Amino acid sequence: MRHRPAVLTAATALAGALALAGCSDSGSGSSKAELSVSGPYIPQPVSADMAAGFLTITNKGGTQDELTGVTSDAAGQITMHSTTGGAMREKRSFAIPAHGQLVFKSGGNHLMFERLKHQPKQGQTVTVKLTFAKSGSLTVEMPVKSATYNPSTGH
Repeated sequence: MRHRPAVLTAATALAGALALAGCSDSGSGSSKAELSVSGPYIPQPVSADMAAGFLTITNKGGTQDELTGVTSDAAGQITMHSTTGGAMREKRSFAIPAHGQLVFKSGGNHLMFERLKHQPKQGQTVTVKLTFAKSGSLTVEMPVKSATYNPSTGH
């Protein structure tokens, strides 16, 4: 039993050092936004000049960022919209909270592809560039799904 207090003291000191190291690592490692995109898609448009787009942007980092722009060679312009209480409103940017998500889904926030250069068909993909205030840009391939596609059911 003579060595037990020394072992406990060493273990306590090691745990304290690891906790302090963890604090400094998590502070520097998560001090910026860490963005990724999932579930991107465009329902096949019924109009020849306009389409909607949906996706989820996840931020695993410790700093908020903002989606400030969306571009694609497939459209003359892409605008961002929020929908609240059935009313659609164009927005210049969307916040992506630290350790959170920004969701673009049918009936909610969405992208509007305006002045389409060609009408995307099911099975094709559309390349989109997302621009962020702090993180630069991400290029995303958005598959064109059926006009009635619902990601929760897979059709």
